[in-house]
Amino acid sequence: MFKILAVSVLAALSVISAEHSAAQNNYQVISVDDGGSITGTVKWSGTVPRALTFPITKDAAVCDPDSHKRTDLERLIVGQDGGVANTIVFLKDVSRGKAMDIPEPRRFLNQKQCRYEPHVLLVPSSTGLEMKSSDPVLHTVHMDGAATYNLPFPFTNQTVSRPMNTPGLVNLKCNGGHVWMNAEVMVVSHPYYAVTDENGKFKLTGVPPGQYQIVAWHEGWNVVRQEGSFDVLTEKKVDRPVFSEPRTWEKNVSVSPKTLAVVNFAIGEK
Repeated sequence: MFKILAVSVLAALSVISAEHSAAQNNYQVISVDDGGSITGTVKWSGTVPRALTFPITKDAAVCDPDSHKRTDLERLIVGQDGGVANTIVFLKDVSRGKAMDIPEPRRFLNQKQCRYEPHVLLVPSSTGLEMKSSDPVLHTVHMDGAATYNLPFPFTNQTVSRPMNTPGLVNLKCNGGHVWMNAEVMVVSHPYYAVTDENGKFKLTGVPPGQYQIVAWHEGWNVVRQEGSFDVLTEKKVDRPVFSEPRTWEKNVSVSPKTLAVVNFAIGEK
């Protein structure tokens, strides 16, 4: 029986940092003819918090065509059966295995109706993150963390690319006044990462047989405060939500040749 460990905020960040630092430039691609798979779900435990929303205060014709007045910040998406979407599940301390095969849709960012699609991205290190805007308004993608850029998107459907050379977490926000826009990019050094779907399900394939630690990482689901931000277009100060730190949970898993291991996570406030 697996033992689940809820890691503190500082430890959660250390897990990500140590994992990427140790693996960077050390991953070896090998033939994995007898690889196994890991599948499972991430589900919410306890009462589901109320969804975080934020008022749409700019470019309503584009950002709010249905006149909802507010938008979901997408920080915690729990399905009817309790599955938690947008959780990154990955193996720690992997030094060798299959070639990088992160799905293409997870590696391309679009800005559509003043939201980032997808909300969580996986980008292999030393490759480029491709981005575009489908909106006829000015967006400015501001990145901090493992990559730092500030990129204006004054034209629709014009794709640009920027290198993601350092493994780790990159936070995205809009400096064009659309302060509710937020997303996370995990720059990864090996292919054993997955993002849970709308039902909280994930699958890792082609895993070399062995003993591993598997981690469920979530970006955090609370707003801790609001802080002033600068709208580059209007040159006015606007309030932006600041979110709680990421959380992680860990388990041990044994992978046997050509077999399927099942790991389920229960995550929550406690």
